[in-house]
Amino acid sequence: MKPQDFAGSTPALRLEDYFAGSTRAYGLFEDRFGNLRRQFVVDIDGTWDGRRLVLDERFTYSDGEKDRRVWSIEKLDEHVYRGEADDVVGEAAGLSYGNALNWRYTMDLKMGDGALRVNFDDWMFLQPDDVLINRAEVTKFGVQLGTVTIVFRKDPPTAAGG
Repeated sequence: MKPQDFAGSTPALRLEDYFAGSTRAYGLFEDRFGNLRRQFVVDIDGTWDGRRLVLDERFTYSDGEKDRRVWSIEKLDEHVYRGEADDVVGEAAGLSYGNALNWRYTMDLKMGDGALRVNFDDWMFLQPDDVLINRAEVTKFGVQLGTVTIVFRKDPPTAAGG
């Protein structure tokens, strides 16, 4: 599968539009055997300055652990994004067509007191009603360690006085 396969798909996903403002996401991590290992909620504040999207992500895991990641994402052209975060090694490369975005990056994933360097092949698909579905395969040395599934939801604006 490649991002260009979704060129005509709607609704169109533009990260800078979708993530501007507040977003909430709900996620799961399953190991390669399909066992649920972690559940989490992410509250995201996004700001777009016309060139760079900053995503301030605050994670709350079901076991009470909290974490934070701040992404800085630059839009290079209509289809190409690149991003950085403290635990991302080098840059994340993103390619977007239609309702789909594919991110690929290497991350130092926290594991207890240390970190494990893993690769993410991350796919996002925008659905009607501002629902964004994200599915990522996590690998090390080409071996799948697990899958992350995240559903993002924009809250509809509240009518004035209501």
